[in-house]
Order: sequence, then structure tokens, then C-alpha cells
Amino acid sequence: MKTADIQPFFATLKAANPSPQTELEYTSVFELLAAVLLSAQATDVGVNKATRKLFPVANTPQAILALGLESLEGYIKTIGLFRSKAKHLMETCRILVERHDGQVPDTREALEALPGVGRKTANVVLNVAFGQPTMAVDTHIFRVSNRTGLAPGKNPLEVEKQLMRRVPGDYAVDSHHWLILLGRYVCQARKPRCWECLVSSYCDYSPKTPPPQGSLR
Repeated sequence: MKTADIQPFFATLKAANPSPQTELEYTSVFELLAAVLLSAQATDVGVNKATRKLFPVANTPQAILALGLESLEGYIKTIGLFRSKAKHLMETCRILVERHDGQVPDTREALEALPGVGRKTANVVLNVAFGQPTMAVDTHIFRVSNRTGLAPGKNPLEVEKQLMRRVPGDYAVDSHHWLILLGRYVCQARKPRCWECLVSSYCDYSPKTPPPQGSLR
């Protein structure tokens, strides 16, 4: 993607969705951390279904610890890898209580020291909860960044570094939301819906996917 096209690319996405939000449901920083931790290799829809039952019962580190591992597993058993995620969440809650007074830390180093919290999870929390201009590169962002030519890279870290260099500062905080939503609903893996894409004119992908036969567009 040409450098001159990046600003109008994001300006177009912002005009269509001025205040993008994560699709994970949460009401506190800890709920966000827990939801993101549970979302690895799972859908936001599936995580929300589980946390709607879990969070009314236990939505603090202390409450999760009081719940116990077996009960926690029962609440999240519909999520993939639920046993390992339950262990990670329990251990994370223990560390939060013992080292951080039950509060979620706002630094990458402290977040990545928590079990089950990798770079992507830390980036989501830093961005969504604390407003830092981080890039949480998931499968959607990785695909969109490479397919459009916005920030090509061979792995998520390469793409993240490219995005940090190329995304204009005015769009840095919200950009990862726009890219996730673009990838989830329009620039899909099997067949991008180019005929519905608001930013296709700035995209390097070629040839563009034509509208289905019988479509109005």
C-alpha cells in the first residue's frame, strides 16, 4: 500500500465507525483481562457466552480464587482449551492478589509476567483498558495487513512493528479495532468481500472479488 493511501484508508474506516469497541463483553479491567485470556483460539461470541455466567458470580481476582479451579472449569468448559485456561486464570488471579493488590497492572512487563498472558493479550489490555497505542495482531489483523499491503510481514511481530511505523498517530489507538472488524466481517479468509469493502480502492489485493451473481452491487 502506498504511504499516501494509508491516511485516507484509516480516515474512511473512522468515518464509518468513529468509536470502535472490542466485541468482548466486560465491565472492568479485570473482566477484560480475563476475557482476553480466555479468547485465545476461541471466538468472542463463545467467550461472551461463558463470561455472562461467570462474571455475575466471580469477577475479581479474589472471587475467582474463592471459586476454585473445578468450579471455574465448569463455567468455561464450552471454551476451547478450557482446562489450561482455567489454570492460567487461577494463577494469574493469585499473582494479581499477591503482587498487585488485586489490580491489573498497566505495563507490558508486568502483564506478560502473568500466566497465559502473551504479547497479544497484553497489547489488547494496554490498548482497550489503558488507551495505549498498541497493536494486538490476531489472525484477522495479520491477514488484512498482508493482503492489503498495509503492513506486510512473515509473522505477527513483524506485522506489529510495521503497523506501529505506518499507522498515523491520529489513528493509532483505534486502528487495531478497525482492522479486526474489517477482517472479521469483510476481508474474510476464504474469500474477501471486496464488493462491500469501503477501503478497497486503497488495497493492493488483486484481482478484487466480484459481487455474487444476482447481487445489487
